[in-house]
Amino acid sequence: MTATQKIKLKYLCDLISRSNKSLRNFIEAVSDSKELARESYAGPIEIDNEEFIKVSVLDGCFIVELFRKHANEKLRDKDDPVFTMSFPWFVLEILFDMTKTDTEQTVVELAIVFFANIFSATPLSTKTLSGNHRSKHILDLLRNCLVLSSRIDQGKMAWQPMPSATSLKDAGIKFKKCSMGKSILDIIFEKGILEMSPLFIQETTEPLFRNLISFEQCCPNVASVITSYAILMDNIINTNEDMEILFKNKVIENWLNVEDVTRFFNRLYNDTYIKDNFYVVLTTAMNLHCQRRWPKYRAVLMRDYFKHPWALISVFVAAFSVICTFLQTLFSIVK
Repeated sequence: MTATQKIKLKYLCDLISRSNKSLRNFIEAVSDSKELARESYAGPIEIDNEEFIKVSVLDGCFIVELFRKHANEKLRDKDDPVFTMSFPWFVLEILFDMTKTDTEQTVVELAIVFFANIFSATPLSTKTLSGNHRSKHILDLLRNCLVLSSRIDQGKMAWQPMPSATSLKDAGIKFKKCSMGKSILDIIFEKGILEMSPLFIQETTEPLFRNLISFEQCCPNVASVITSYAILMDNIINTNEDMEILFKNKVIENWLNVEDVTRFFNRLYNDTYIKDNFYVVLTTAMNLHCQRRWPKYRAVLMRDYFKHPWALISVFVAAFSVICTFLQTLFSIVK
């Protein structure tokens, strides 16, 4: 028996010991929905129904108990196991409802508390999830929290390339941490300022985003919102210098080194297809801004001549000297 299996069995025993239900009760409850549970997975499951039910009860009770231990310190132990993100959500609800107390939070609320800061320092919110909203699994729940709380709109045009952060900076665009964003998907461009909701980068970020993108690619009725975000970020981040610009403006909160994060974005959506552009308004506005000459000239002027106080003073002294010379010449001609 592996270490993970031992932890799962311990969590199952802990759950049973606190409830008035037996293991047989859990097996019977899941058995009633075994066909629907099988259909929740993308591919065929090469085990018989009896084994499938046992695995579902063991994994489902483990996840429910993990949520509870995370939310309640009195139940928490020292183990920190990792579990699958594609476990059928309705099975979790069945097992949770069989063991819940009157004063306990819902399983959705426990899950969001557990994953609160997985994307950003701003916790995920369940306020946008209606009472009848159904998630297929944990991955779908996390995606729904991001998409439904965002202000992103589906575009009517094909994807347009986005300049890199360095090119945007050279075009006079300033970067700013978006204080009003409720989701990492919220990116706003107004008056030459690109406001981006901060994204938290850690070791689990890449596999999480890959799973979200794969989920959008495999399910025909799921819009490619996360995929659009991944493509946009890859356009903005081409080099380490681009990443440094986002770090400096607190748009990216990073626990990894710069090179790893840059590679993460550059290879995130390889071999994926996207039909709809959910950032068409943003990319169109920024491309038009980059085509204008004055913002570029202004950026060069501020960078090369007005970067330091002494540079600004020297420019004014030079301008004053030119004006004085011109006036002296003019008076000489008049006399």
